[in-house]
Amino acid sequence: MLTKYQIQGGKPLHGSITISGAKNAAVAIIPAALLVDGVCRIENIPQISDVSLLLQILQELGAEVRTVNRTTVDIDCSHIRNRQVPYDLARKIRASYYLVGALLGRFGWAEVPLPGGCDLGGRPIDQHVKGFVAMGAEVDVRNGLICAKIPNGRVAGGQVYLDMVTVGATMNIMLAGTLAEGMTVIENAAKEPHVVDLANFLNSMGANIMGAGTDVIKIRGVKRLRGGCYSIIPDQIEAGTYMAAVAAAGGEVLIQNVIPKHLECITAKLVEMGVEVEELDDAVRVKRTGMINRANVKTMPYPGFPTDMQSQIAAVLCIAAGTSVLTEGIFDSRYRYVDELRRMGAHIQVDGKVAVIEGISSLTGAPVHACDLRAGAAMVIAGLAAQGTTEIDGIHHIERGYENLVGKLSGVGADIREITVEDGELQTHVG
Repeated sequence: MLTKYQIQGGKPLHGSITISGAKNAAVAIIPAALLVDGVCRIENIPQISDVSLLLQILQELGAEVRTVNRTTVDIDCSHIRNRQVPYDLARKIRASYYLVGALLGRFGWAEVPLPGGCDLGGRPIDQHVKGFVAMGAEVDVRNGLICAKIPNGRVAGGQVYLDMVTVGATMNIMLAGTLAEGMTVIENAAKEPHVVDLANFLNSMGANIMGAGTDVIKIRGVKRLRGGCYSIIPDQIEAGTYMAAVAAAGGEVLIQNVIPKHLECITAKLVEMGVEVEELDDAVRVKRTGMINRANVKTMPYPGFPTDMQSQIAAVLCIAAGTSVLTEGIFDSRYRYVDELRRMGAHIQVDGKVAVIEGISSLTGAPVHACDLRAGAAMVIAGLAAQGTTEIDGIHHIERGYENLVGKLSGVGADIREITVEDGELQTHVG
């Protein structure tokens, strides 16, 4: 059985889309529930496979997880006794490494399988390890496991200077330091919105974290966190993806449930490309009727242009007037999707971290593969803009981070559906 997205392109988008909770915040906040002594209610949780996997892992560890409604869960980790993270579940998701910081902070001991997720080139965990060691941990990576333990049982505060700005290490050290004895200071910390959201979640449960959103974060350890209720921020990257979709396909769409300030780095680049973006209180209106202009884009840590939007903006630049230069400033290997865009007629040359995109008048539909989460989103955007039919396989990658993508795009006039090929027969499901 093979499930794909099938898109008939060339249709402008009109209407409104409501953005879900932030994937990158949810996958850290859910493991953070391990630190809470009591029930924490988490609202605005996105319905994506990465979230389902993490909730399943917590249940395997002994947590009580109760679904309140489609976007709200109650998690009670008070009575966890099993600290053995299931190998087969953890290896499917990158964010499983947050379980190390959370388990280390609560129990002084963690053994977590090395994470999976998207292959974006080298994403080492050396900065995570550096932080844990500075807080008194002994860390070893063996037999496919990250093994960390505190000889005296409780994490101690420590001074950590990150050699590079890294979201994962910043949040993992924050988790480990929440229940530590003393003060933990993270210098050269990441400033992304989801870093701030994790700090706000922990603080709402009784933590003492200062400076999130700046390059120095201070965590004064507390003895316990109490239960409470917290709502996850809207997803900056999901919103940016739909903004790029309107830019590529044309039309006018109101994108609701967003924090416009989080989108400024994306908005500024789209405006430069000739797209109209109107900022409202908790929404943005995106309109494109004319040509797309060429642009140069370099991905950088927040508040710069997000690396998680690199492939989506590339899909838009494929139909821009002129030659654009795209530079990847975060990861070593994030151009694996380029061959798929070339199947659709794109003119792209890659040299190391730089891609030169020569715009063409129109892409043409083709069978393509989603090689990772954001690359899959780029294939959808390209398919919406292309003439003819595009079929995308590997859609499990896309479903790791986008809730109801087919339904949301269908709701604004896209001709997109999920098709399943089984035993030589084609079954179609309209979103």
